[in-house]
Amino acid sequence: MGKTIAEKIFSAHCGREVKSGEIVISEIDFALAQDGTAPLAIQSFESMEIEKVAVPEKLAFFVDHNVPSPSQEVSLLHQLMRHFAKKHKIKLYDMGKGVCHVVATEEGWISPGNLIVGADSHTCTYGALNALATGVGSTDLAAVMASGKLWLRVPESIKIILKGLLPEGVYAKDLILYLVGRLTARGAVYQAIEFEGEIIQEFSLEERFTLSNMAVEMGAKAGIMRADNKVREWLKKRGIRSIQPVEPDEDASYAQILEFDISFLAPQIARPHTVDNVVPLKEVEGTPIQQGFLGTCTNGRVSDLKIAARILKGRKVSPGVRFIVAPASRQVYQETLRQGIIEILVEAGAALVTPGCGCCVGTHNGVPAKGENVISTANRNFQGRMGNPEAFIYLASPATVAASVIEGKITDPRRFL
Repeated sequence: MGKTIAEKIFSAHCGREVKSGEIVISEIDFALAQDGTAPLAIQSFESMEIEKVAVPEKLAFFVDHNVPSPSQEVSLLHQLMRHFAKKHKIKLYDMGKGVCHVVATEEGWISPGNLIVGADSHTCTYGALNALATGVGSTDLAAVMASGKLWLRVPESIKIILKGLLPEGVYAKDLILYLVGRLTARGAVYQAIEFEGEIIQEFSLEERFTLSNMAVEMGAKAGIMRADNKVREWLKKRGIRSIQPVEPDEDASYAQILEFDISFLAPQIARPHTVDNVVPLKEVEGTPIQQGFLGTCTNGRVSDLKIAARILKGRKVSPGVRFIVAPASRQVYQETLRQGIIEILVEAGAALVTPGCGCCVGTHNGVPAKGENVISTANRNFQGRMGNPEAFIYLASPATVAASVIEGKITDPRRFL
């Protein structure tokens, strides 16, 4: 019996052939933590009374969730990360560099065939680069810091075959919301998803990252794609020329093989308060909004801001609506400045915040008031996610967010294209 991509990657990192369901101890190629998880990982590591981090060259810390620091308490946590990183020679990306998952891909940490763990649930983003990447807890990350290895269960895999191409005005975010709605939040628990289909080849790397990023919203451990010439070119620009792509065997065994015809897909939206509460946008069109948010590791890249600017150019944000934009990284901020995208957004009425997670985590930026509706490009809309359990978060594409802040209500973006 052949192997899935996940089984092949785990086999390569265990030194023996393994199959799904096995518990293994694997070498890790790259591990990361952000300011919401690194402090506990540091405390756990120090409680082990180990003097040195085993593989500092394979680790990175990111200050992205609470930037700039909103309190003395958070500043102390940031200070802890800085001191620990300096002591153990761990690469630290400080305030303003951007969201960990975007920066890690920009900085060339990820290659096809890698096994990656991160103390952040959206580590699965890197599957778009043909890596097996999964989120772990802070104490698990401490174990990686101590040994360079981690025990994991080899996941079963689900193959999702996407047939057809997306219609005009329908985007990668609409597609992944649709899939989350169909599979539900527990439809792929502890499984790896392999995405296949013509649309994957058509998508840019930034669009592919959006799909892989939200695989965890179906319960998946990873959301993996094959490496093609677009992946090679992406990596070449980041100094990575020698890669070893991993493909599934033709006779690989899957827990499920699911096919979806996406050629007639319309814009989608996730209603409060779960990500899988997904419906076609038309079912909630006209719902008033008080805030729009464009950003995050899901949709804060150059192409996302460009889509929004295309709709907002020459138009204004509706009176009474707050529109917050968080470029996902400093590189994104700089490139969108060069292209004039930021100017368009600001002229329309957007408020720019520091590159990072922005409103998504609800700790300091853009906390909505009681009873307010927010339309967001983020990946989660759980009750209280943005800092107020009495607010309501709708998830949508950058185009839908842009159209909605113009109208002051949830609006189909195809009207503006």
